Amino acid sequence: MASLEVKAVNGEAPFQVRLSDGTHAWLADEPAESGGGGTGPGPSTLLLSALGACTAMTVRMYAGRKGWPLEGVEVDLGYGEVAAGTAIERRITLRGLLDGEQRARLLDIANRCPVHKILSGPISIATVLEDA
Repeated sequence: MASLEVKAVNGEAPFQVRLSDGTHAWLADEPAESGGGGTGPGPSTLLLSALGACTAMTVRMYAGRKGWPLEGVEVDLGYGEVAAGTAIERRITLRGLLDGEQRARLLDIANRCPVHKILSGPISIATVLEDA
């Protein structure tokens, strides 16, 4: 099992959280209309941004290895509640002179990005309460 420690500690605004993976640091917060300080993206936005980043990187990496003329990737994401739980909509725009076969293959590759695999497979979250 892969392991990555991300620390989340209280910040300056009521719901602000300072996040760090030991190399990078970033903020998460709730919007002002929800009582937060609006100083960073909310948790759902962070989750969707992970999927968008992974999708774009995976597609670019594959096209680069193949020498395909991919000039850019745009990934637009949204989510909503549905009867079966939550539905994520991902719209991918591929820029460049790609033929239909290349575009279809890149869509297949997008569905193989690691974050997509995590979100679309069975997920088990084990939580342990640590002493301070």
